[in-house]
Amino acid sequence: MTTPYILYGSPFSPFQRKVEAVLALKDLEYECEPVSIPGPPDWYRNINPLGSIPTLRDTSIASEGVEGTICDSSAICAYLDKKHPAPTLYPDDPFDYGRALWLEEYADTGMAREGGMGLFRPIIFNLFQGKAPDLDTARTTWNDKLPRLYDYLETQLDGRDHYIGGEISIADIAIASQIYQTDMLAGLPDAAKWPALVSHYESMKAHAAFARNRLACEKMLTKLVPKKFDLN
Repeated sequence: MTTPYILYGSPFSPFQRKVEAVLALKDLEYECEPVSIPGPPDWYRNINPLGSIPTLRDTSIASEGVEGTICDSSAICAYLDKKHPAPTLYPDDPFDYGRALWLEEYADTGMAREGGMGLFRPIIFNLFQGKAPDLDTARTTWNDKLPRLYDYLETQLDGRDHYIGGEISIADIAIASQIYQTDMLAGLPDAAKWPALVSHYESMKAHAAFARNRLACEKMLTKLVPKKFDLN
């Protein structure tokens, strides 16, 4: 029997992590097919000209070629929620809906730029290439760039369990997916400075929806990064 969905990418990608969490929350079966980034193969460029990850294939539409594929994690998550509306991850209230999309974008753009490009890549990509990790760049990001992003998120929780409403939304998933990216290498943000943020993240990290991706990442990191880096 063909698996309903194939996800092309890497478990290390916070954007794939976001999609995997959505698939899990909706109890959808899927397979992960690895794609190397940077330098994706030609077949992948044919279905995703941007070369970004992840890309989703809905095998009920097509099992090969560009047909049946959707690129970009936000587009994928919106598609899955439209096709499988229970449980919905996008608020019904128009304003809450807009806020959820904004916080998703905040995570996908601002947090990904700093945490991914400024911390994760300088460490992991160097290690993959047999080089020493660029801890100076990572340390600058950790101490000077990420705190302002965390400050805003702390105010947005305002004592609540979730960023929007009383249930998990795409905002919670997107933000937790990005924080995990830095947690893998440097640990948690300072709980004394951002108690609500850290509490929310730890709750999301422990959620069953993130288990499959978390285990895949831990398996890949075991030998590469046996101990987290102290960036303080």
